[in-house]
Amino acid sequence: MFKKLSTLVALSATLAIVSAACGGSTADTTAAPSRETTATTQGTAPPTGDGILPMVDPLDITGDIAAAGSSTVFPLAEAMAARFENEGYSGQITIDSIGSGAGFERFCVEGESDISNASRPIKDEEVTSCRLIGRDPIEIRLGTDALAVTVSPGNTFATDITLEELAVLFSTAETWQDVRADWPANPVARFIPGTDSGTFDYFVEEVFAEDEGPILAAADTQKSEDDNVLVQGITADGCDIGNVSTTCAVGFFGYAYYAENQDSLNVLAVEGVEATAEAVDAGEYPLARPLFMYTTASIMAEKPQVGAFLNFVLTFVDEEIIGVGYFPAPAADLDAARSALAGALGG
Repeated sequence: MFKKLSTLVALSATLAIVSAACGGSTADTTAAPSRETTATTQGTAPPTGDGILPMVDPLDITGDIAAAGSSTVFPLAEAMAARFENEGYSGQITIDSIGSGAGFERFCVEGESDISNASRPIKDEEVTSCRLIGRDPIEIRLGTDALAVTVSPGNTFATDITLEELAVLFSTAETWQDVRADWPANPVARFIPGTDSGTFDYFVEEVFAEDEGPILAAADTQKSEDDNVLVQGITADGCDIGNVSTTCAVGFFGYAYYAENQDSLNVLAVEGVEATAEAVDAGEYPLARPLFMYTTASIMAEKPQVGAFLNFVLTFVDEEIIGVGYFPAPAADLDAARSALAGALGG
């Protein structure tokens, strides 16, 4: 399970300046953690984007960086920040995993963070808030997440589900039999992200056509901005399908949290499609979504270490992202991100 304390931040992939465009822990980087799942080639930096951006040597970078926002982006942020430190960065990166909405509040209203992590695009009203404090957001796409719908390990009957069935499961269903007639009559226990989470926003948009009323009214639903709490709730569920007095849990969160806990969770195919790199790249997995970070040209001008870190991320994100549990962005999108960053940096 991902650490919520003493860790780091990062960013990744496609950038575009926006005119309109998830949670609950704090990471304070003091020593880079070891991540066996990350694929890295330390100290062998290739040229970035055919010379679009100059190479960054972390040994030359000082100054602190503050980020806050999505819990979905948090694991990737950890991996990238760990690599930045491992290769010589001597400053401090702190990350608050508080949800996309709360991250934009800190970035666009309070003006306290340098980077806003998000598992959804920034909203028009958030852009307006940013501009009211002199911040013009730049959107940085990190890669792609395949939102994972997971069930407790005792659940051997549910292997796939449709979007229509998801809407029933996360709203009016009292038992699993209410979702599909040949499923057992075990009660449903739901574990979902809190309303400040970009994951919650995305799920409501895709499954409930942006109407959050049904999911918020569902009985036996535990909400948390911390995806680790959701994982713990689902894995601890008994789901004795021979005893319909016991519940069978279900929940959803970013794919990296499933990947980190796949020995104790089962994941469902959606509309008959499993979350694989091929399905995500082909646009076939129904719950695939881009991941973002946001900053501004003015922040990078005042704090060059922020721009240097983003540059570093765009160089190495594809070497880290699969090991974390997400999927690379298309190469063309990464090149567009590099061009946008170069423009914001005055390159």
